[in-house]
Amino acid sequence: MSMPARAEPIYVVEDDAEVARLILTTLRKYDFDAECFSAGQAALDRIRQRPPRLCVLDLGLPDMDGFELLQQIRTRHRFGLLILTGRGDTFDRVTGLELGADDYMVKPFEPRELIARVRSILRRYGAETMPPQAARIAEFASWRFDTATHELAALDGKRETLSLAEATLLKRFLERPNQILSREQLLDGRSLDALDRSIDLRVSRLRKHLEENPQQARLIRTVYGAGYLFCADVHWT
Repeated sequence: MSMPARAEPIYVVEDDAEVARLILTTLRKYDFDAECFSAGQAALDRIRQRPPRLCVLDLGLPDMDGFELLQQIRTRHRFGLLILTGRGDTFDRVTGLELGADDYMVKPFEPRELIARVRSILRRYGAETMPPQAARIAEFASWRFDTATHELAALDGKRETLSLAEATLLKRFLERPNQILSREQLLDGRSLDALDRSIDLRVSRLRKHLEENPQQARLIRTVYGAGYLFCADVHWT
């Protein structure tokens, strides 16, 4: 059964005309509205005008590396990102996922698998990550956080109350999981002086509450040059 077309299109960033044509034909066959861009800057310009619902991204682009494009997108936007590339080594795969891609496929690809992965990502983004208005409890990894009381509880029964600054920072991460957030976003839009490292200190303190080894953080990861990435699925009640 084909899915109905959406108001937001799917953007395809691919400089190989034949591959781009195959991707577009596949998406349109299943009733997706799709547009194609052969260069990274053209895609960025279009994204600023009208963000898509999902972007299918090649890593080998003529004007910039695909990882650079991915990082620029994730710093400012939250929508589905699927890497579709000829680069199949583990390092590239891990790098792409850590920078915020939702999935990674290697060419040549099977069209039906592409559609299955696109649908999977869209289902994930169809569920609102921001908490419902009445929700105040966030469950993630092995933790439970009450946004009203600032109480952080672990599955082993350990409980503690976070400071206002720590609780505010954690709530921002929980509202936008698996998305790179800049330091300015984490400080609610306040611009930073080049020497202002206050957000890094807050992240460091929060890591001490959440991470077994804060020096090798798994939940709150640093994305150098971009900000921080909260790596967990979050459920609100």
